[in-house]
Amino acid sequence: MGDSMEMMGTAIGGYAPDFELPGVDGSVHHLARYLKKFRAVGVVFMCNHCPYVKLYLNRLKQLQTEFEPQGFTLIGINPNDATQFPEDGFEQMKTFATDQQLNFPYLRDETQDVANSFGALKTPHVFLLNQDGVLCYSGRIDDQPDRPEAAQVHSFRDAIVQVLSGALVTPGATEPIGCSIKWRT
Repeated sequence: MGDSMEMMGTAIGGYAPDFELPGVDGSVHHLARYLKKFRAVGVVFMCNHCPYVKLYLNRLKQLQTEFEPQGFTLIGINPNDATQFPEDGFEQMKTFATDQQLNFPYLRDETQDVANSFGALKTPHVFLLNQDGVLCYSGRIDDQPDRPEAAQVHSFRDAIVQVLSGALVTPGATEPIGCSIKWRT
């Protein structure tokens, strides 16, 4: 298991890095403010063009709709290098958010510092924080990218339920399923 990539980022049980990032809504989003308002915050590293993000987008929107009344919010963050992948630029993100009718904030991690400090590897890669800002879960959304109805293990959903009920999340980490993050060269 112990390859060097796993040393990067935030450990389960550790404090997630705070961030302030611009959103497609024109305002700056500060993680600390979300932690004051919500009992659980899901950070999903995503982008505009990744086929896995497209496959999972409806499921992410459903989770937001289902759990927001219970004190949960998703925050989407796009860290991809827009120099190599112009379709992941900020203006394109605004169009994407409108076209896809995103029901959660979508933020731009231009420097990739936030993705790095969380230890994000893929799009989509989800990280779930409790109200104290402690990382309780990271990894995949579920075990079936292609066929939502066939999913057996709803890892992210289960983790949200556990955090909202104050239970320990098990497992705390799974392998994310998706495309690699497009790091700057």
